[in-house]
Amino acid sequence: MEGARRITYSGWGRIHSATGPVARPFAATAIAGTAPAFGNRRSYGDAPLNDGGSAWDMTAQNRILDFDRSTGVLTAEAGVTLGALARILPPRGWLPPILPGTGFATLGGAVAMDVHGKNHHESGSFCQHVTALTLLQNGKPRRITPGRDKQLWAATCGGLGQTGVIIQATIQLKPCPGEVMVVTERRVEDWAEHIAHLDASDAAYCVGWIDATARDGTLGRGILEEAEIGRGLPPSRPAPRRVPLDAPHWALAAPIVRAFNSLYYRRVPAAGRTVVRALEDFFFPLDKIHDWNRLYGKRGFHQFQCVVPLDKADALRDMLAEIAESGLASPLAVLKRMGPGRAGYLSFPMQGYTLAVDFPDSAAARDLIARLEDLTVAAGGRIYLAKDGLASGARVKAMYPEHPHWLSEVLKADPDGALATDMVRRLDLRRT
Repeated sequence: MEGARRITYSGWGRIHSATGPVARPFAATAIAGTAPAFGNRRSYGDAPLNDGGSAWDMTAQNRILDFDRSTGVLTAEAGVTLGALARILPPRGWLPPILPGTGFATLGGAVAMDVHGKNHHESGSFCQHVTALTLLQNGKPRRITPGRDKQLWAATCGGLGQTGVIIQATIQLKPCPGEVMVVTERRVEDWAEHIAHLDASDAAYCVGWIDATARDGTLGRGILEEAEIGRGLPPSRPAPRRVPLDAPHWALAAPIVRAFNSLYYRRVPAAGRTVVRALEDFFFPLDKIHDWNRLYGKRGFHQFQCVVPLDKADALRDMLAEIAESGLASPLAVLKRMGPGRAGYLSFPMQGYTLAVDFPDSAAARDLIARLEDLTVAAGGRIYLAKDGLASGARVKAMYPEHPHWLSEVLKADPDGALATDMVRRLDLRRT
């Protein structure tokens, strides 16, 4: 692997790490040999890792190759970040149709995880807006489309990069009438009210923050945000701040988190309010704090994210009760309603409700997450592989019944397993 350096690198949760030769080619033609690829490694667990083996860092391949301003069709290299597109495109009348919680996610990563955003209930998953992909298979580029290559497409979208190195994508952008977000914030007092507001919302973008420390009569309380794209001058944005060092272990102790969550809940007036925000501040609120994962200390952290069907919302309430009782939650807990949209065999979304909660790493947190996974399985839901670093292969395969179809295409594309990653090996995804 020409130009490779032996480095140690990790996922965003900073628990799993890998050591091996990594090369950062500036063009797809420089990729010689088959190895897994990664972007900015914003997956939380071991999805972007290949411990002991080589890997391609795709972040230098970040050019927009073609853009039709009249139709909103854009082709770009896999290393382009969604945050860059969210800055460049709105003044030209367009926006990526799906934006996850961080603008540091790359185009290739968004495809490999078939990411979703705060508008999934309305617009589905990322790959449903992708019209063509170029994969590097055995050193040769192959262009695929959802109409001509249905099975390979479904194995690639959300497929963890196992059908080839994603080098280009063509996406249909969304018309963007302005450069600000008009956001309505309101307090919700408990679980029933939170679900009722999510169900009633007709906003293009909708997300709920949950106080995961609240218990009993206030269980599920939080803040609901509903937003639309608007016209106007974007508010000035301060320069991003950086967390310079790992926080001490007590920084997220239960009393501190409870106090913070109580203050955060009350930052919104009881009567609610409507505010104007810059696009990036709404879509990527944590990106203005670089290296915020260091707030969890040297041990790192896990994010548990699951989705359950609409008629199993009570399973999430039971999860919140267990989380609150444990005293292990961080301030980051999010609830959204999802629509049915998904593009691939291993795509996460299903029509239902999704809950995401962060936990500083500890034996107690790992035990808690295992219990939350049990509740997810019992509810007929599934966990998000972009966030996972703990699950077992048998459990994940049961959550994703289309795994055999994915495996069939992966074995055709990469029969020798050269693209396998630490996650693929941990979950034993290369076998039925």
